[in-house]
Amino acid sequence: MDVRAVLFDLDGTLLDTAGDMGAAANHVITGLGLPPLSDEVLSCTTSDGSYALLQAGIQPALIAQHGLEQLRRRMLAFYGENLCRHTRPYDGVAELLDWLDRRRIPWGVVTNKPAALTEPLLAGLPLFAGCGVTVSADTLPQKKPHPAPLLHAAGQLAVAAAQCVYVGDHRRDIEAGRAAGMVTIAAAWGYISAGENPDDWQADHRLDSVPALKSWLEDAFGTSC
Repeated sequence: MDVRAVLFDLDGTLLDTAGDMGAAANHVITGLGLPPLSDEVLSCTTSDGSYALLQAGIQPALIAQHGLEQLRRRMLAFYGENLCRHTRPYDGVAELLDWLDRRRIPWGVVTNKPAALTEPLLAGLPLFAGCGVTVSADTLPQKKPHPAPLLHAAGQLAVAAAQCVYVGDHRRDIEAGRAAGMVTIAAAWGYISAGENPDDWQADHRLDSVPALKSWLEDAFGTSC
């Protein structure tokens, strides 16, 4: 296996953003006089994004009354002002990214988070200084599960798609990675949606922790760089 670069999803894969995403959703939800989303709901819904979080806490009739897009804009405005109050890298991420940097292995982030949120979030976290490419939801006309964002990231790193690993915690990540011809790894430590089983995603590998991912990459790169 000739692996030369690593691409990651962001929320639920490298960063635990549920605290800040949840606070933003709950800011809107409680503002309508409704009870906040529980930590359990947040842990299995955050990876599905802002729409899913709002729909998990607001009845359809109330959404229709206020407008889902208007509610989402309110949520994202609050989130944009409170990007990194509770957000933390998962255990082992700092060590993993440092290892990639020391080995001079190209790596990057491909996320469905809008660039206006992705870029300031990563800029505020020193461990992302070595990130070679960032592709956000609005970088291209397409977003995951379309393979275009992953192919674009590989091109920016000057690495063939078949020589890239893509790591993500959602079915769409694996679908995008497979369509791009990359080696895919299901990040089973992330925000797995209720009723989802990563074993059903047809990823090339399933790993249950970031240290396990680092060990896998150490083996994969042992003979290729």
